[in-house]
Amino acid sequence: MSEESDSLRTSPSVASLSENELPPPPEPPGYVCSLTEELVTKAREELQEKPEWRLRDVQALRDMVRKEYPNLSTSLDDAFLLRFLRARKFDYDRALQLLVNYHSCRRSWPEVFSNLRPSALKDVLSSGFLTVLPHTDPRGCHILCIRPDRWIPSNYPITENIRAIYLTLEKLIQSEETQDGFPIRIKAVHVVNEPRIFKGIFAIIKPFLKEKIANRFFLHGSDLNSLHTNLPRNILPTEYGGTAGELDTATWNAVLLASEEDFVKEFCQAVPTSDSILGQVLLPEGLTSEAQCDDSMRAMKSQLYSCY
Repeated sequence: MSEESDSLRTSPSVASLSENELPPPPEPPGYVCSLTEELVTKAREELQEKPEWRLRDVQALRDMVRKEYPNLSTSLDDAFLLRFLRARKFDYDRALQLLVNYHSCRRSWPEVFSNLRPSALKDVLSSGFLTVLPHTDPRGCHILCIRPDRWIPSNYPITENIRAIYLTLEKLIQSEETQDGFPIRIKAVHVVNEPRIFKGIFAIIKPFLKEKIANRFFLHGSDLNSLHTNLPRNILPTEYGGTAGELDTATWNAVLLASEEDFVKEFCQAVPTSDSILGQVLLPEGLTSEAQCDDSMRAMKSQLYSCY
């Protein structure tokens, strides 16, 4: 028998190795920064992100996940973990908690996250309920436009709207320029054409909001000049008194539908509906699993969310 054959015969197979002898899992793909110099500087100043320490910080979070939540089914890619570090300004403990909360929400709210892909939400997308404006604001924030009056309850349940919002946010944070929080951070919520009852409701709940959150809500009513003091007219469609042309929902819909494969890979795999290691579920701020909507909410014609 040749030396090569003898070697094959006497070498133990992977299947015969004990658990402690199994080869380590392959390392996740390496990170390649796509930020401009301006954004690198901004990340350093606002998020305490130091390029020279970035990979060290990612590895530290990866090690914490493997040690504290070894059964958590999550991506450990550099780019994915960076989302959570950036959202919590590179505080390891807070970034880890955000990652756990993110997966807790996904597992405990299957009616929203199961089969979350663009082709499953064509009714919502075609209704014009939401879109992302083509231009960012002067701070570089993307603008998510939501039009509640486009939702007809008899066509589909409100959870489909929530699914479409999450789908859009997930797509936005795929770009490094947007990775500032959801991990995503809502910088402002501009509400126009809201009914009087909404102002009354908001006045009641405002004292219970954190001051930082409350100060990010702007109720403009029908006063578009008030809106333009925050969002310049040259980035707004004509529906909001802008000069950027008519509101285009088709382009963003096409962007989402072209990402079908990515969402199938991320959200259409079988996962347990609950995970005891995740502990108490923390749903996203402002949303509940028993989300409901009445005519007064549908009367609120438009909301513009300015977010990174």
